[in-house]
Amino acid sequence: MLKKTLAALALGSALLGAGQAMAADYVIDKEGQHAFVNFKISHLGYSWLYGTFRDFDGSFSFDAAKPEASKVKVNLKTASVDSNHAERDKHIRSADFLNVAKHPTATFESTGVKSTGQDTFDITGNLSLNGVTKPVVIAARFIGEGKDPWGGYRAGFEGGTKLKLKDFGIQKDLGPASQEVDLIISVEGVRQ
Repeated sequence: MLKKTLAALALGSALLGAGQAMAADYVIDKEGQHAFVNFKISHLGYSWLYGTFRDFDGSFSFDAAKPEASKVKVNLKTASVDSNHAERDKHIRSADFLNVAKHPTATFESTGVKSTGQDTFDITGNLSLNGVTKPVVIAARFIGEGKDPWGGYRAGFEGGTKLKLKDFGIQKDLGPASQEVDLIISVEGVRQ
């Protein structure tokens, strides 16, 4: 009887451990504003211009034991761009840059995840921006995961990539120092 009980406990523990190692699905915490898609670009080579996108949503799946099985999908409303200057934002929304009237949504969908070190990954995927879809690589870092004070479970990541404006059909020439933009991404997801 004791042997059967111990065997059942061992099997139960193994199954529980296997269940915890499976990929979990998360929704990016847009409501709590625990996610950001920011950018910076050189202004004429003299300073940095920073901005953010206020309206986006998305999801990801993640398994720390098997990160290559992870997936990410994000939808971003391009008209939500905010650089802390109304006239500049109007210009960024125009056909010179994001052309939000014609392309109101930008999307990113992962096609692969590769571990690059302790809690670091390269997330490869297709970015659709300004009517152009191109593969990009986001260098990401796992920040942490665990229970939250409201009875949920969360996981968080940060990452970044550099985009050449002309690769996405943005032809406005801002000078040699302003040909690329850095995307800086920080997301916290709530497990579903």
